[in-house]
Amino acid sequence: MIWRALRWLLFRFDPERIHALAVAALRLLGWRPLARALRPRAAPSLAVEAMGLRFEHPLGLAAGFDKGEVIAPGLFALGFSHVEIGTITPRPQPGNPRPRLFRLPEHRAILNRMGFNNEGAEACARRLASLEPVDRRGIVGVNVGRNKDTPNERAEDDYLACIDALHPFADYLVVNISSPNTPGLRELQQKEALERLLRACAEKARALPVPKPLLVKLAPDLSEAALDEAVDIAVAVGAAGIVATNTTLQRPGAAGSHPRAREAGGLSGAPLAPLAALALQRVAGRAAGRLVVVGVGGIMSAEDAYTRMRAGASLVQAYTGYIYGGPAFPVRLLHGLEELLKRDGFSRISDVIGVDIRRRRAS
Repeated sequence: MIWRALRWLLFRFDPERIHALAVAALRLLGWRPLARALRPRAAPSLAVEAMGLRFEHPLGLAAGFDKGEVIAPGLFALGFSHVEIGTITPRPQPGNPRPRLFRLPEHRAILNRMGFNNEGAEACARRLASLEPVDRRGIVGVNVGRNKDTPNERAEDDYLACIDALHPFADYLVVNISSPNTPGLRELQQKEALERLLRACAEKARALPVPKPLLVKLAPDLSEAALDEAVDIAVAVGAAGIVATNTTLQRPGAAGSHPRAREAGGLSGAPLAPLAALALQRVAGRAAGRLVVVGVGGIMSAEDAYTRMRAGASLVQAYTGYIYGGPAFPVRLLHGLEELLKRDGFSRISDVIGVDIRRRRAS
């Protein structure tokens, strides 16, 4: 009730101003004594092993919130098991002109056309380097992209430059080729371009002094055939997994009638959930256990997370769900997952991963 009243007040102000306020608050939460005292302990039954990493539980914060400010310690204090920083580009860029971030409260959705606004790979690397081991109470992923003024013919250079700069501080890396807010970026999801780029990045990640898992983030707007192609390419080049999905250019359901729906940009939140869930089902079914699948898009509740895991996601991430759910969102979701495990007779969350796929194949 308190959060609902506070949210009503906060939502009266410009979203980017509130984001700046949230970043400042999370810096305070990341103060070590406070972070240590605040961080909730997840039930052992929620632990997940994926990509050679141990996650205290499946819920992470999706890329887009921490844009290189490196406020991960504060986010870990709230209870996220992993934080994906980015998208980070090699050179700083301001992003698209404002206004570029819009709330659709009636639909629990956000529409954005931020455009990879960040201070660049070097600045992000310096901030990550300043974190002590005690500050890293969870897994840190880094999501990388190309600069807006880099043509797709040279995109590989940008992705490799980011990997070079940021790999020492990342537990895993994500190649973002699916944002709708950088002109032409989604063309890198086409078969030949994807194979060339992903092969180069995967080879680079494997050849690092400490090899790092590399994933690729896909759009929910791809056709079934394109999703199948992407999975096959990811497997062939030795990528570790797929993040499904980014925001959508579609305006599904009642959200399409909202006055803000005419704004350009990607839609996230509850209206995205059906599209993201379908894409995840396709990806997980095609991957057949050969890749880790991370479920993103419309994760607004424990039931949403649980359903994606049953469909094949090893991990789930939220962003808009956190914006609408508030600071207690991670704890509520984790408690909900525990209840769902008990309801269905599972002793561990790892037993849930892909159970619906296995049952369909057995029937």
